[in-house]
Amino acid sequence: MAAVQRRMPIGAEITTQGAHFRVWAPGHREVEVVLEGSPELQATGLAPEEEGYFSGVCREAQVGSRYRYRLDGGESFPDPASRFQPEGPHGPSQVVDPASFAWSDEGWPGVEREGHVIYELHLGTFTMEGTWRAAEEQLPALKNLGITMVEVMPVADFPGRFGWGYDGVNHFAPTRLYGTPDEMRSFVDRAHGLGLGVLLDVVYNHFGPEGNYLARFSEYYYGENESDWGKVMNFDGRHNEAVREFFITNAAYWIEEFHLDGLRFDATHAIIDNSEIHILGDITSRARERAGQRRLLLVAENEDQDYRCLRPREEGGFGMDAVWNDDFHHSAHVALTGYHDAYYSEYFGSPQEMISCAKWSYLYQGQFYFWQGKLRGSPTMGNNPSSYINYIQNHDQIGNSAWGIRIDRLTNPAALRAMTAVLFLMPQTPMIFQGQEFAASAPFLYFADLSRETSQQVHAGRIEFLKQFTNVDSPEVIDTIDKPYELETFQQSRLDLRERERHGKVYALYRDLIRLRREDPVFSRGYACHIEGAVLGVSGFLLRYFLDEEQRLVLVNLGREQHLVPIPEPMLAPPLGRAWEVLWSSERVEYGGSGTAKLDTEKFWRLQGYATLVLIPAPKGGDQS
Repeated sequence: MAAVQRRMPIGAEITTQGAHFRVWAPGHREVEVVLEGSPELQATGLAPEEEGYFSGVCREAQVGSRYRYRLDGGESFPDPASRFQPEGPHGPSQVVDPASFAWSDEGWPGVEREGHVIYELHLGTFTMEGTWRAAEEQLPALKNLGITMVEVMPVADFPGRFGWGYDGVNHFAPTRLYGTPDEMRSFVDRAHGLGLGVLLDVVYNHFGPEGNYLARFSEYYYGENESDWGKVMNFDGRHNEAVREFFITNAAYWIEEFHLDGLRFDATHAIIDNSEIHILGDITSRARERAGQRRLLLVAENEDQDYRCLRPREEGGFGMDAVWNDDFHHSAHVALTGYHDAYYSEYFGSPQEMISCAKWSYLYQGQFYFWQGKLRGSPTMGNNPSSYINYIQNHDQIGNSAWGIRIDRLTNPAALRAMTAVLFLMPQTPMIFQGQEFAASAPFLYFADLSRETSQQVHAGRIEFLKQFTNVDSPEVIDTIDKPYELETFQQSRLDLRERERHGKVYALYRDLIRLRREDPVFSRGYACHIEGAVLGVSGFLLRYFLDEEQRLVLVNLGREQHLVPIPEPMLAPPLGRAWEVLWSSERVEYGGSGTAKLDTEKFWRLQGYATLVLIPAPKGGDQS
């Protein structure tokens, strides 16, 4: 028989001869494909290859066939590289043919690094239905808001009826909870038709605690170390080549077979690899190779703020395009809430921190970080500001509170409007979390539907995590924390999208800010601007943008009204022969504000309390507002 041409080195693939199967199972003598659904289970033996692989064609298998691998004539288990688990991680795998989907995105160029507004969502709670189809119907609304890229939280299959997705165990199988693989493809195809990119969150630092059968195939999948979430992958120990290939292939698979525009790599600081080429460098390299001419956006979450994230693979880096920036979130959270506990204790939420965020992205670039007892961060000099993704909310930071409380419940509306403007007008890439754009009333709680024993352990572990916040560490508070395994916890977290209209003033704020960022000739190229800043009192600051002959002045006050007298600050002075005019204000009545007083800068500057103003130079006596 002629050699079978495969797209991917592992899993089941349809060929002209039937389905071809390939799996890594070193240490086993015999591997058989066992088809299910017929009166008698059909078994086809796979031929052993070098390095512990087994492969072969099963002529009876076709699209939709369900199967397991039987090891050494004993128990049978789902495919580690299963493309779909219609009955969940404990059930059989299903043969899928990606070529049967009719794509309409020919010519889609992919995405650039610059110019994005990212929208993070969780498929199960973004709509009441919690499906790809329902989410697809909402894509035009995201496009109209001004979103350019949708970031989907992990969808690799996991056990139970609901979950965040970070405990996935079938890395190649989009969870059956949200629909079929082709319905996921349809979501991406529709997004591309609207001009939206799609980013997928992937977890390569651990596997979930239930439904993972990898160890049945080989003990070498795991390394000797453990992280906060369990055993880590064996990327640099004995027999690591096939383990590396598994994850490299997985990234390529999402890019090639689902036309995704990029990946967001969860907790890269927890990926342990002392190889000459870090596994993430190999992953990003293969992903770009499989994308062909399409441009990708590859994003790292990295608690350590490691300089390697944005370094090319050839220079020992991870080859990413962008990184999440917790420093901005933490400083903004302290500024808005006054909360100064646990990891927030490393931030003042001061005007200078906001200025430094705008100019340098990271606040910690190698200083001592007392909360962790070590140096944290690395220099950002020479990196494009658009490589840093800022946010006021994301799934982690909302979920890290005891009751999944959103930021609008923790601060006053005017201050939040002012900080939201800062988020969108800074040169870094802004990201918002589902429902943020209309102040969703639903919390975003931590939920995971696991076995009773594991659920109790997860709940206990979560309480221990939350005890780092001293206000939580008391019995009366702990007793009120929602249990992750209860259906109500999940259901509370679902968005009511009708609130877009009910909370229309908040929605108008986001819509207009995104438009201002997109259409203004300066803010649309903020990443290319020279930016200066100045502290204006306890709670006030300014940012001044210079781009060719254009300038903008952003005034921010996160406290009570201030009158600046005297005014020894050159960044407040307008360009020669010009005068400042108001271009935009966070206190517009249509946003729920109290209105904006007429700008008067002749004798003193008035900084309206809890407000952000955008000023533009205009000819003296003119008005460009």
